[in-house]
Amino acid sequence: MNGELPEDLRYARSHEWIRIQGDTGTVGLTHQAQEELSELVFVELPAVDQEVRQDEPCTVVESVKTATDIHSPVSGRIVEINLSLTEEPGLVNRDPYGDGWLFRLRLSQPDEVDRLLTAAQYQTQYYGEAGPQKSTIGN
Repeated sequence: MNGELPEDLRYARSHEWIRIQGDTGTVGLTHQAQEELSELVFVELPAVDQEVRQDEPCTVVESVKTATDIHSPVSGRIVEINLSLTEEPGLVNRDPYGDGWLFRLRLSQPDEVDRLLTAAQYQTQYYGEAGPQKSTIGN
């Protein structure tokens, strides 16, 4: 893996991350996800005010290899989208835990965060000691 997993994030099994700040969460793709997808060429962002549910697809990213659904790690209402990605989808590849975030949402069921993986759990499940495990992107 290139770099460390940020400890302040929670991780979905489908390779999305969320950073919680109060009742709002910022969502993006993990380093593993963007690496497996390769160069992103298009990001279809959700609509502001759209209601999303935990583990359900809410947006799509397209790379030079494939298109895949992105799932919301928690339920809530979209309050902001990263418009920079419409012009520069490669931000997700270059800075997946920073400028490459996808959307922000107001959590409707904050207890869902407890069902997500910590950085250590994600590291163990998807990287182990032998490096990245088989791909689960889009599963």
